[in-house]
Amino acid sequence: MSKVFVLDASRKPLNLVHPGRARVLLKEGKAAVLRSFPFTIILKAAVPEPAVVPLRLKLDPGAQTTGLALLDDASGEVLWAAEVSHRGFAVKAALDARLLVRRSRRSRKTRYRQPRFSNRRRKPGWLPPSLESRIANVLCWVARLRRLCPLEALSLELVKFDTQAMQQPEIEGIAYQQGELLGYEIRAYLLEKWGRACAYCGKTGVPLQVEHIQPKAKGGTDSVSNLTLACQDCNQAKGHQDVRVFLANKPEMLVRILAQAKAPLRDAAVVNSSRWILYERLKTEGLPLETGSGGLTKFNRSRRNLPKTHWLDAANVGVSTPASLKTREVVPLLIKATGHGSRQMCGTNASGFPIRLRSRHKVHHGYQTGDLVRAVVPVGKKAGTHVGRVLARASGSFDLVTTSGRITGINHRYCHPVHRNDGYAYTKGERHERAA
Repeated sequence: MSKVFVLDASRKPLNLVHPGRARVLLKEGKAAVLRSFPFTIILKAAVPEPAVVPLRLKLDPGAQTTGLALLDDASGEVLWAAEVSHRGFAVKAALDARLLVRRSRRSRKTRYRQPRFSNRRRKPGWLPPSLESRIANVLCWVARLRRLCPLEALSLELVKFDTQAMQQPEIEGIAYQQGELLGYEIRAYLLEKWGRACAYCGKTGVPLQVEHIQPKAKGGTDSVSNLTLACQDCNQAKGHQDVRVFLANKPEMLVRILAQAKAPLRDAAVVNSSRWILYERLKTEGLPLETGSGGLTKFNRSRRNLPKTHWLDAANVGVSTPASLKTREVVPLLIKATGHGSRQMCGTNASGFPIRLRSRHKVHHGYQTGDLVRAVVPVGKKAGTHVGRVLARASGSFDLVTTSGRITGINHRYCHPVHRNDGYAYTKGERHERAA
């Protein structure tokens, strides 16, 4: 299972320990809980010359979720894993809502304000706030893990697919291009481009085959712009027919497939551009940084017969991946970026008119909205122990959002902090039972 982070009395990171060992240290009074997520204990005595094992953090950045895996390169053991869910779409929705409010306010002429969009200048390396948020999440967790464990190296999946290597065979030699890895690069590209579905019937969740839109027998090429994905039935039905003959009775589908085959992969291009920014910022951490492609990640994972999850993809990033990965019983930590609340001081309705004012004070009676607390209510209808996220109010009557629902009217005196709000929500993932 996932190991526990350990710090000595001077907060120097030590080797991760088994949860059973951490439990013994806590029971004997030799350590105390420092953080609940990720679970970290701090020893009550300093260790003069600790023998620490250097670890490698592997990252698999994604548009919505980033996988993290902490490995011991020598033993191949995955010590800790996590999946960070980003809030890029929420950031984009909030900015769009603010844009509508400002524009509607100008059109009503309730307040004159000249548009400033023509005067704005963007700094070099500027990214949209939605992508900047994703990069900030990754950098935040790299910095946190550096404080909690002896981190000595990083591995980053830099691009989804090695497009340069696909277009220029001489870049790494002909053996690289004609080997098994090329097939993984192309399949990764096609799966992303065609939405992991058959181009002709739309089936998903079935084995998909790489298919030539224009058959080679009819003059087609092996270019990725002439490739698509098809299920076995559609691939056999099409055979060596020209796509225009095969789809003669489905003109709308024909137009869609021909247009999609020529269209660039815009979403992947956006993600790839943000990954280069992430690469440059990770270089400033001063740690050795290894990179790899998504095709190589899939190649490594398939060779080790591992299921596809974000954290297992991260564990297989780069050529440094050990021949045997020990992933048995690892329980990933699921991290969801929630932000630190809104800075909007005036709430508006759908038409943009102000309807309420927000308090400038976030902390009430020692708690702020988002703190994870344990409420022990002695008497009354809500008697019992409840654990959840608190909605703090100046009145001292809090609401608690738990896994079983929302509990209202909890007095602040019954609350005890478990984990302070740090902009993330935490849950446990599913245990990985199978060993590679």
